[in-house]
Amino acid sequence: MLRLDQKVALITGGGSGIGRAISALFAQQGATVFILDIDEDGATETLQSIVAIKGKAFFKKCSVHNESEVRLVVESIIDQVGRLDIIINNAGIAHIGNAETTRSADMERLLAVNVKGVFYVIQAALPHLKKVRGVILNMASVAATVGLADRFAYSMTKGAVVGMTLSVAKDYLADGIRCNCISPGRVHTPFVDGFLAKTYPGREQEMFEKLSKTQPIGRMGTSEEIASLALYLCSEEAAFITGSDYTIDGGLTRLNS
Repeated sequence: MLRLDQKVALITGGGSGIGRAISALFAQQGATVFILDIDEDGATETLQSIVAIKGKAFFKKCSVHNESEVRLVVESIIDQVGRLDIIINNAGIAHIGNAETTRSADMERLLAVNVKGVFYVIQAALPHLKKVRGVILNMASVAATVGLADRFAYSMTKGAVVGMTLSVAKDYLADGIRCNCISPGRVHTPFVDGFLAKTYPGREQEMFEKLSKTQPIGRMGTSEEIASLALYLCSEEAAFITGSDYTIDGGLTRLNS
């Protein structure tokens, strides 16, 4: 079960964190993985981890907010392996600020990556996904549906991702394309460690524990746990699932009182 043999998967932001975990798991389950990232060092580390398990993966340097670059990379994948079965829109950036402190430049930057980047990858991939009744999985966030302090622009962009997911799922039913999204709560990634070191120097452990306890389950999630859900949603076992937003948040959205 949950095998991806003969499948070709494109994963944006595969150089670290959740993207790395998804890339490694998909390769382990038989997929040929194409990692799209701007971080060459991080992507190389991901590739090495996949080679270590005798998986098959390639790196394509790509800025998802650059439309022409995305199209060229998608076409290069088709030229190389002849098909594209799965796309994972995982690349994204965060921002701290409310409606007063968020600058126009901040908003434009988040829109470019978190919204337009997802759109560009979906649009470039759709002609190829139609041929194989492919799968689209977008990475949203609980911030799209739960009020989080100082996450104004980020929450807005993740809400747009949920909206795109539903629209694409509806529009491409006749083509057999499934489109879903995952909305994680707090996940322990290198981004979290960097945020704590920058924002709370000397208090990293204290704040890590505080943030962990905001999930009713008492801890942050792991990248591997998100990857496991992604694998299921992109597998044949999930063939009856489309147009869904899967929350994976340790009870944050439903169990907080």
